[in-house]
Amino acid sequence: MLFDTHTHLNAEEFTEEIPEAVKRAEENGVTHMAVVGFDTKTIDKSLELSESYDGIYSIIGWHPTESYIYTDAIEEKLYQQLKQPKVVAMGEMGLDYHWDTSPKDVQKAVFRRQMRIAKELKLPISIHMRDAIEDTYQILKEEHVEDIGGIMHSFSGDIEWMERFLDLGMHISLSGVVTFKNAKEVKEVAKAAPLDKLLIETDAPYLSPVPYRGKRNEPAYVKYVAEEIAKLREIPTDEIAKITTKNAFRLFGINEDLLK
Repeated sequence: MLFDTHTHLNAEEFTEEIPEAVKRAEENGVTHMAVVGFDTKTIDKSLELSESYDGIYSIIGWHPTESYIYTDAIEEKLYQQLKQPKVVAMGEMGLDYHWDTSPKDVQKAVFRRQMRIAKELKLPISIHMRDAIEDTYQILKEEHVEDIGGIMHSFSGDIEWMERFLDLGMHISLSGVVTFKNAKEVKEVAKAAPLDKLLIETDAPYLSPVPYRGKRNEPAYVKYVAEEIAKLREIPTDEIAKITTKNAFRLFGINEDLLK
């Protein structure tokens, strides 16, 4: 039983084969997934998918690279959409200094606005962080993320940063990057992360794990993330699957009776 806690099954790459991708996931033990919407189009598609499939949930928010088009009207619509029953978290939100699309001050302001909504609605958050680890940490700390918790999506920091985010009450989610030979810091994080704060994801269609690196990723491949973590920690893959799925259920507030 695997839970892909961050996937973009709503991306254009899957338009023609969503049912097939869901079936392949199920055949590989992926019983649940959270489809992340980060702009108007992908949010609408995420909600559509979570309404159509029992094992699919929605995480919706506004991506930092799109901060420059965030408006009061977008926020009001998003606020209402977040109240839908299968929305389990808000995001992906955060800071991205790699792509020069939105000014840093605008990104920070939109990030804070979304955090305050998430706190009001008592939703955990999913964090996108690229080349902005210090500022991301500072905002999470200043906005008291410990009140709601959340996910450091596709975490790529070192053990020291992992510990700092854990101290704020965050979960650490690992993607296919953990299977890359040169991802030494991520592998160390995989070995050191507290099991009760560990999650797994694909970020499909991106970040395909070995043996599919360089090809399109999909939810079925989250099993390779679980297998690599299990190998690094020298415990059975089934144990990683059970632990990370249970962690996701608890964080997202999903009825744990579904685990039985």
